[in-house]
Amino acid sequence: MKRPAARSAWCREHGLYPAELDGWKQDAVAGLGELRAASAAEAREDRRRGKELERELHRKDKALAETAALLVLSKKIAAVFHKDEDA
Repeated sequence: MKRPAARSAWCREHGLYPAELDGWKQDAVAGLGELRAASAAEAREDRRRGKELERELHRKDKALAETAALLVLSKKIAAVFHKDEDA
């Protein structure tokens, strides 16, 4: 609403004062500024946490692969020694 007369008419229709609209606008703009600063900090924290989780996942993947290899080897060793016992 660019025209003050149209704005005033709209306010009268809805039972508001133009000063209330101005206050709401200032609150909204101020809140957006804080939100941007907070979201930038949150974005940095999210990226840091994501990298940390990726490192942890990589470490756990390596440990799981090592455990699986050890399990396969232990089964092969058990099968070899079990065959020798049968003979």
